[in-house]
Amino acid sequence: MASLNVGSLGEYIREQRRNAQYSLRQLAEAAGVSNPYLSQIERGLRKPSAEILQQIAKALRISAETLYVQAGILEERRGEGLELRASILADPLINERQKQALLAVYDAFLKENAASAPRSEADGPATPHTHREDR
Repeated sequence: MASLNVGSLGEYIREQRRNAQYSLRQLAEAAGVSNPYLSQIERGLRKPSAEILQQIAKALRISAETLYVQAGILEERRGEGLELRASILADPLINERQKQALLAVYDAFLKENAASAPRSEADGPATPHTHREDR
């Protein structure tokens, strides 16, 4: 997974905001964050929490998972478990440490299942998170 690049997250949010034809103030209001805080996020000076990213995504009408991937919170995958991960990260009833613990357990289960999944020789080597369709 690529290292966190807060600057590129901010640039991405700014680009999405401009595409949605929102001013900084309008997006801040729609997302329920302060104007200066959103400005700091866009300039790469602040790293927003998963909850703030979810609020920004909702205001921009884009998926929170997209922002989580941009922020380095989630690895880009082919849709496997993203909704569950996003729900865990956005849950306001548990703290960040608890969220990370839940995600670690989930990842451990995925690795365990991938290691024990039966394969035939025709399948070739296991390549989790990739699919090939021949037409």
